[in-house]
Amino acid sequence: MTRQSPRLLILGGTGEAADLAAAAAARFGPRLHVTTSLAGATRAPRVTAGEVRSGGFGGANGLESYLKDSGTDLVVDATHPFAVQISAAAAEACARAAVPRRILARPDWRPGPGDRWIEVADASAAANEILALGSRVFLTVGRRDLEPFSALHDCWFLIRVVEMPDAPLPFAGNCEIVAGRGPFTVESERRLMAGNRIAVLVAKASGGDATQAKLLAARELGIPVILLRRPAAAAGEQVTGIEAALDWIGRILDRLDGRGGPES
Repeated sequence: MTRQSPRLLILGGTGEAADLAAAAAARFGPRLHVTTSLAGATRAPRVTAGEVRSGGFGGANGLESYLKDSGTDLVVDATHPFAVQISAAAAEACARAAVPRRILARPDWRPGPGDRWIEVADASAAANEILALGSRVFLTVGRRDLEPFSALHDCWFLIRVVEMPDAPLPFAGNCEIVAGRGPFTVESERRLMAGNRIAVLVAKASGGDATQAKLLAARELGIPVILLRRPAAAAGEQVTGIEAALDWIGRILDRLDGRGGPES
């Protein structure tokens, strides 16, 4: 009987996850079965190489069952840095199932000369800072964190979401909604903010390259930025960058094939 290829599960929903799936399929070919799990939060997710699974697992217990039932051999957590629940569930489930796991970490953003950043704990704290800075606000925090801003009736909001919402957002008409998925360019972000006379940018401190352009555009325009602080990462070893993740996957495959030493 031909031995089945080892199975990699990528916890996805980010550009990095899609890039990793494509790179892993290209580097390892039939030597590795790649599955990317998506939460199902968007109607038209980015095209992803390999098998795609959509929907939640049901917490750590459900993910542990999936790992065992599917015969998953290794996991890369490439979820959004603010997706704390799935990352915590992955840490617990992989430990229980004895499945090797790595977190594909995004580099933090660092302020540069001319940046005017205010770091806050959450969306409510961000809403409290806005009125002292300006009344025309570019909100890029995602749909789940919009509620605290809806009480600011003296402000106008440009709200960017990945997809246009099916239901009205909780704003009394003092907003415009635009849909877009990164990566964005500095030029397009500068044009968007200048054209809408934006006075304040509110964003999550997600890190990485895909959405950093808005920060660079804000610097050029002299616009202050309120950043929701990134939550602490889940327990576990991290790798930074697609190549580092591929190298780790390769070491695990060598070990599974009996060609390598202990996991490293």
